[in-house]
Amino acid sequence: MTGADQSLSDDVRLVEAALRDRHAYAALVRRYELVLGRYVRRLLGPHLQSADDVLQDVFIKAYVNLNDYDKSRPFGAWIYRIAHNEAISFLRRQRAGLQIVDSDDARLILERVADHDSPEGTLQRSRTAEDVRKALAALDQRYRDVLVLRYLEEKSYDEIADILEMPMGTVATLINRGLKQLRVGRAMNPSWADK
Repeated sequence: MTGADQSLSDDVRLVEAALRDRHAYAALVRRYELVLGRYVRRLLGPHLQSADDVLQDVFIKAYVNLNDYDKSRPFGAWIYRIAHNEAISFLRRQRAGLQIVDSDDARLILERVADHDSPEGTLQRSRTAEDVRKALAALDQRYRDVLVLRYLEEKSYDEIADILEMPMGTVATLINRGLKQLRVGRAMNPSWADK
């Protein structure tokens, strides 16, 4: 049994236990609390003070809908989708601009997407994290979502497709277009060309 199969099997056992005994749900919360908390904070940006409330809403919504979970699919993708939807709904209610990443996360994206063998990769690495954060903030939400999931949450294309409920080919296209727009944003900002 592979690690992914074992994790799916463990999650299914935890879900089944939680369906029988509501106190068993705490094991699922403990298993996903840190990763979902980090993800929600990244999505909320300047609204970090609300991250715990949104995370609590995620776990409540997941518990209420636990019977709807398809045990043949990864539980992690299912609960990430709930976290994503709750964070985006919160931001819409706040009528706030979506600031998905802070400067540290922007630097991390830079490190993970830079092509270390090309002049462009050298230029990308030399850009400040603040430049990348601003470029990401200027991207359309659908591009930011896939880039954050891929390069910060380190999700596979298949996991991203599950979380965002879209075909894997669409995920690949959005990642590609998002990265291209980041490069165009750099070209359109003369201060980045000097770096």
